[in-house]
Amino acid sequence: MNEKQHTEILVGIFLLIGIIAITFLALRMGDFGLLNSQQYKIKAEFTSASGLKKGAHVEIAGVPVGKVTDIMFNPETYLAEVYIALENNIQIPDDSIASIRTAGIIGDKFLKISPGGSNMIIEPNMTITETEPSINLEELISKYIFESGK
Repeated sequence: MNEKQHTEILVGIFLLIGIIAITFLALRMGDFGLLNSQQYKIKAEFTSASGLKKGAHVEIAGVPVGKVTDIMFNPETYLAEVYIALENNIQIPDDSIASIRTAGIIGDKFLKISPGGSNMIIEPNMTITETEPSINLEELISKYIFESGK
């Protein structure tokens, strides 16, 4: 084998490793579920899920532990149902509080879970009942403006 063929083989191997790495990253970042099988799902019910989007991060103590997988309106209860996928190693007490927060002043919304002190753990497919909807900045500003004029 001459040196040109040897160089071409090395370049081919390098390209193959690069394509495999990019594919892995695309699957991981795209959250296709192929690489995230170590999760379980729970639900939280909010009076308003305004601004929260599918794919938003779920955090405990400022650390991402899951994602919002779906947001649906329940016509029977008039509540927004937020479905959450959490990492299997995360155990949440059943008296935990889920709240919708904003990252920064005008940032994206995310779901914050504040763990409670109960010994009972939320099992897969159970519901977090203690929730806090996001603060609507527009409502606060308009309330302040119109009430200060009186």
